[in-house]
Amino acid sequence: MSNILIGVTGSIAAYKAADIVNLLTKRGHNVDVILTEAGSKFITALTLQTLSKNRVLVDLFDEDFPREVKHISLAKKTDLLLVAPATADVIAKFAYGFADDMLTSVALALGQRTPVLLAPAMNTNMWNNPAVKENLAKLAARGWFVVEPKEALLACGDLGKGALADVEVIVRAVEDILVHGAAAVAIAPGISP
Repeated sequence: MSNILIGVTGSIAAYKAADIVNLLTKRGHNVDVILTEAGSKFITALTLQTLSKNRVLVDLFDEDFPREVKHISLAKKTDLLLVAPATADVIAKFAYGFADDMLTSVALALGQRTPVLLAPAMNTNMWNNPAVKENLAKLAARGWFVVEPKEALLACGDLGKGALADVEVIVRAVEDILVHGAAAVAIAPGISP
């Protein structure tokens, strides 16, 4: 059983995180969830908590056990961090090392060998923006993985690449990375470092 940490950020695709959490939990993984403040506008902590069977973390300063610094202890126990959906905003924060909430703080506190998988979801123009591409390139250079979004009719009405990858594709990528590490790139099309 692996300890998977899922970050859920502020995208309309956040509702699909419930299916990801549910499927990974049913497959025997221990799943912890961090819900960003923006993510909580799209899905509730209670939904994710019910499916993961673990308390969902939202606030960086919600420390309820005095002998434990939560963002550090969580980073130490994490075998893989999945951010699904990953917005342009959180990708930029990761690229520049921000630590202004629970998710970005845990990401910065992860061990250098802990794999990170991003599953972006955003408008096509945002996805194609050079700033987003540069930020993803920085993270790829650090060994982070990306499951690219798919082309679809987006919530905003635009047709193009930017929709969150299918739940099964994301879950398969998580398990491939856990089993094969960096070699997962070669065996899982659509996953790029």
